Amino acid sequence: MRVVTLGDLLLDVVVRLEAPPASDDDVPAAIDLVPGGQAANVAAWARWLGAEVRLVARHTDDAAGCLIASALEQRGIELAGPLVGGERTGSVVALVSPDGTRTLASDRGAAGELGPDDVDEAMVDGAEILHVAGYTLLREAGAAAALRLAAAAHGYGARVSVDLSTAHGIAELGREQMRARVAALEPGVVFANEAEAAAFGEPLGAVWVIKRGALGCTVEQSGERASHAAVAVERVVDTTGAGDAFAAGFLVGDVERAQAAAARCITLTGASP
Repeated sequence: MRVVTLGDLLLDVVVRLEAPPASDDDVPAAIDLVPGGQAANVAAWARWLGAEVRLVARHTDDAAGCLIASALEQRGIELAGPLVGGERTGSVVALVSPDGTRTLASDRGAAGELGPDDVDEAMVDGAEILHVAGYTLLREAGAAAALRLAAAAHGYGARVSVDLSTAHGIAELGREQMRARVAALEPGVVFANEAEAAAFGEPLGAVWVIKRGALGCTVEQSGERASHAAVAVERVVDTTGAGDAFAAGFLVGDVERAQAAAARCITLTGASP
């Protein structure tokens, strides 16, 4: 199976605290630098699950950009999209508390400027799935890029999936605008967490999947809704990226594979396998 993901490529700075944060003081932590961004995370998990994967994203030639490009190559992920010089790689700092809860701070950098001129139809040639990160749809230029690739994907007979990504972003853009941009892609699968689903409104797409974390998930298809329990784990290390692992597992397999990937993800530090 060949999967193409479209969206951000960022540097994830994962700070796993060994004690609660202390104002104006220092606490011990384990810190990792890994490729990140929702599209990159889904690509990494899809590759781990055995798919051939291409990530379409703007990437840079600064130190952080070279680091994450090398890491993707080592994982067997093909990186497509423009290499832009003189720009700064975006980053996300994930502050993970000892109980596994997280706080994120995002700077999208060069990745946030993706537009229709950065993509072409050949990027989805041979793909069975095009997965679009919802962050891409928040900007008009990003939505145009996604629409161009989605039209090509449909032409090749591929499925299109969308992850809504951010309740805050949907609220800022406006529900109706986001719904119109998602609908234009004619997605077969739409993923959301509960907050994103509430911000977005009525289900859209042939398959509507609500990711509910420790409560499992619900899948609505052909007017029928089924609930699925999460896979239990002994210890939660980091919930960052669990939703992306779930999406990858669902796309290349089924609900059971999705839940298993998410369960593995939360036992690891960071959003990638």
